[in-house]
Amino acid sequence: MIDKSSAIETVLRKLKKISLGRGLDLRTYKRDRSVVILRTGENVYTVIEDGFDQERFNEDFKGLKKLLKKLLKKEFPRSNKIRVYDIEGLK
Repeated sequence: MIDKSSAIETVLRKLKKISLGRGLDLRTYKRDRSVVILRTGENVYTVIEDGFDQERFNEDFKGLKKLLKKLLKKEFPRSNKIRVYDIEGLK
């Protein structure tokens, strides 16, 4: 679990090192809402929002920080800690 205040920097650092086809699953403490980030290309990431809204985004690395900031504010409004899981693609 990581602090929400440092979550974006930590997630971006992990995503730089992650291999193609793998990703990160960000969840609330109760595990009822999530933001999944998958590396689908050399500089392309698919972000799947599953919580208050269900949406799917395709972003490059530069646009990822702004999108994550918006999604964390919407999906994890009162969370102080965020669970981070490494995942291998979607099933």
